[in-house]
Amino acid sequence: MALHRTAPLAIDRSAMTAAEAEALLAANTPRVSTPFFALAVGLLALNLTSAQPLIGVIAPAIHLAPGAYGLISMLMLLGYAAGLILLVPLTDLFENRRLILGMFTGNVAALALAALAQQSWLFLAAMFITGMTTSVIQMLVPLAASLTEPAHRGRVVGNIMGGVMLGILLSRPLATVIAEHFGWRVVFGGTGVLIAALTVSLFLKLPQHRPLAAPRYLDLVISLWTFLRREPVLQLRATTAGLCFASFSFFWTVVTLRLTTAPFHLGADGIALFALAGAGGTIIAPVAGRLGDRGWTKGATVLMHLAVILAIAIAWIAGDATFARDFFAAHEGIAIAVMMIAALLLDIGVIGDQTLGRRAINMIRPEARGRLNGLFTGGFFIGGAIGSMLAGAAWAWGGWQATSAGALIAALLALALSLRSWLRRS
Repeated sequence: MALHRTAPLAIDRSAMTAAEAEALLAANTPRVSTPFFALAVGLLALNLTSAQPLIGVIAPAIHLAPGAYGLISMLMLLGYAAGLILLVPLTDLFENRRLILGMFTGNVAALALAALAQQSWLFLAAMFITGMTTSVIQMLVPLAASLTEPAHRGRVVGNIMGGVMLGILLSRPLATVIAEHFGWRVVFGGTGVLIAALTVSLFLKLPQHRPLAAPRYLDLVISLWTFLRREPVLQLRATTAGLCFASFSFFWTVVTLRLTTAPFHLGADGIALFALAGAGGTIIAPVAGRLGDRGWTKGATVLMHLAVILAIAIAWIAGDATFARDFFAAHEGIAIAVMMIAALLLDIGVIGDQTLGRRAINMIRPEARGRLNGLFTGGFFIGGAIGSMLAGAAWAWGGWQATSAGALIAALLALALSLRSWLRRS
């Protein structure tokens, strides 16, 4: 599938709706490769979670007090959230190519600062700026949707979001392996070099794209609340995506702790390989996009939520201490294989739901696509942050059973909402 590059067409947009003008532009522009955009967002997504497994080695190196270790991940995510709210809406105000190139340049500079920083305050500032500029992901996705014919939009968005999720899923094992052999600074410096090379390619290939409307910036920010109140599709999809990602975070936040004990007994390298198994779930992204293009969004969403529920149920059983001791004691390989199946199924369900949700919101209000994507992604990551926070408390209170119960509750809530919407439509 391919995207398009803006051609110098003279189109009178005043005589047509926003959707009609956008469709005409998309149909009359030269081709640009979709995998190129998927690679771009995948590299950027490495930033979001790569620091999490390295906190134990980064904090002493930058002289960060033990009680402040959590600031490293927190400021990255806070920066990303700030970018979604303050910067992503600019795609509906300014020419997108220039804005995106500026964000990429800022991201490279922030990563270089993180790789070189010796003081804690400087490194933490670099984390915040890195997170903020990484929100350019949500500028590239709506740009790709805008430059694609509506009939193929779901497939394109699904392929690109597959790149995002693959980057997120690969970031932890890649960061662990690189830091183990070359040091943690190479993780940030190496990512910066790759993104710098990508910035040059974007300069040569990225199409120009001007928004369909140009309201004031303050009005754009205020409009975010309006969209939250008045767009039922956004409300539903952001909520279910947040719940699914909360379930995802419950699992991935503590599964490494569970895998170090019986009957799994995995070390650092084994856990890194286990994390790679979940990356196979990205295969669902283009499939989910095609299902949406065929008009099967609601049914496919229910199917994805059922996959998340089944995955958590399998993981709960496989990780239960009593069951694991009785059934898997002499078969460690089987125990690990069952847990890997659960991880893969979980990733399929979460990525599929997220892809279908993003396609749905990209089909409404073309003039506000950047803001809608920002709000949707904000809901997605808020759910993940809440899931991560509750997972730690659940693990401390009730171990694997309490963690699995929390993940299952979040997934069941998502299913209830999607079934309610489907039955109402029927």
